[in-house]
Amino acid sequence: MTMWIPSLSHQGVRYRAIAESIAVAVQAGELAPGEKLPPQRRLADRLGVTVGTVTRAYAEAERQGWVVARVGSGTFVRGGEGSAGQDFLASRPVADGTIDLSLSLPPPHPMRAASLGRVLQEIAEQPAVLQRAVEYQPDRGVPAHREQLAAWMTRLGMPADPEPLIVTQGGQHGINLALQSLTRPGERIVADVLTYPGLITAASQAHLKLQGVPMDDQGMDMDALARLCAQQAPRLVYVTPDQNNPTGTPLSETRRERLVALARQHDFWIVEDGVQYLPEAERGTPIYRLAPERTLFIFSTAKVLAGGLRIGTLLAPPALRERLGTALRAQSWMVPPLMVEAVCRWVASAESDTLLAWLIEELGERQRMARKRLAGHAINSRGHSNNLWLPLPEGLRSAVFVEALAQRKILVSSAEPFCVGSEPAPQALRLCLSAAPSREALAQALDTLAELLAAPPAAPWQTL
Repeated sequence: MTMWIPSLSHQGVRYRAIAESIAVAVQAGELAPGEKLPPQRRLADRLGVTVGTVTRAYAEAERQGWVVARVGSGTFVRGGEGSAGQDFLASRPVADGTIDLSLSLPPPHPMRAASLGRVLQEIAEQPAVLQRAVEYQPDRGVPAHREQLAAWMTRLGMPADPEPLIVTQGGQHGINLALQSLTRPGERIVADVLTYPGLITAASQAHLKLQGVPMDDQGMDMDALARLCAQQAPRLVYVTPDQNNPTGTPLSETRRERLVALARQHDFWIVEDGVQYLPEAERGTPIYRLAPERTLFIFSTAKVLAGGLRIGTLLAPPALRERLGTALRAQSWMVPPLMVEAVCRWVASAESDTLLAWLIEELGERQRMARKRLAGHAINSRGHSNNLWLPLPEGLRSAVFVEALAQRKILVSSAEPFCVGSEPAPQALRLCLSAAPSREALAQALDTLAELLAAPPAAPWQTL
């Protein structure tokens, strides 16, 4: 297999030269529509440049319209998005035999569609509710909706009052609102050295300098963060304290307190992402409870009810609410009230509790299946998490495993999409156990992975 390598014969800024080579290759047909560009780290190795240089080059090529980045998948030449882009349909693996463990989707269940259908039917039969749904509403959401969503979050173990709550179009929207409201282009923000790709993309779109902080088995290294703050305090720190995405590592209680102390000492904001749901017993003290005056907490229905709803919440300090409301109005004026009404009716029903109980049981069983089939390997996961982190044995390359599994119609993620900055990506895989269409399909995928671990595939030669 030949890897495309840009020609950098002329002198000048390296990232611009790479971006120009991409444009020339696309125009000449050397790079076809829908074709995937080389992974950034591999191309950096081939060219003898830093990963940051290639990252800037790809971002510049995307800005110019030649390529499109797909979170968790890679960067593709524009014009073939239909084939190159991510297919998020949970039913797709059943249709073509592929088992997709690369996307952190909730386990499929017919109750999701049935519950949505029921609440939509309820709404359709109430003219007054329909009338409200076609009218403009406050940017933060109407009080009744905020009260219902706050009550639901409180039942889930995330205590919330309706007054500081803002209704959003999902967790990613919450991230974008936070960045737009708290930062200006060129400012520095901080996250774990491995973090959610949606944050990486949002930071790039906002022209922010995203810096990664090392991690260990207790989460973000607070001594490293303190050293960074002593040089130049960031504008904000983004954390997923209950389970880092992708590694699953929780931030210890001691480090949560240290993070709050550093935030107060150096006057930075904390953006706490709680979208990757865990039962209350597996979560730590919410940071927004430790430092309510400087923490924004992001939650969503995506991992509990359904990803397609695109309804989430953002808890924010009083000082930020007007600013966040202005940002929301600038983006979409308000969240579609029909969907908010549907979600509020859903979460107020017994069906949502039934679905949540099933979800917890199902994820627990899937995690047990994975631990049994991957026994003897150093895995990291939470008891009821969507995901599992699998560091590969010494000498094995994640890219080789990703390709070998894909040839067997099993899709997983390497560490590449989660990397911040130019640090080498660990040789590891993230498995989204929740995304498999059934336990049987998950067992098949895990057995195939176990076989590959027992007899690893050879790394192919790459030609220049």
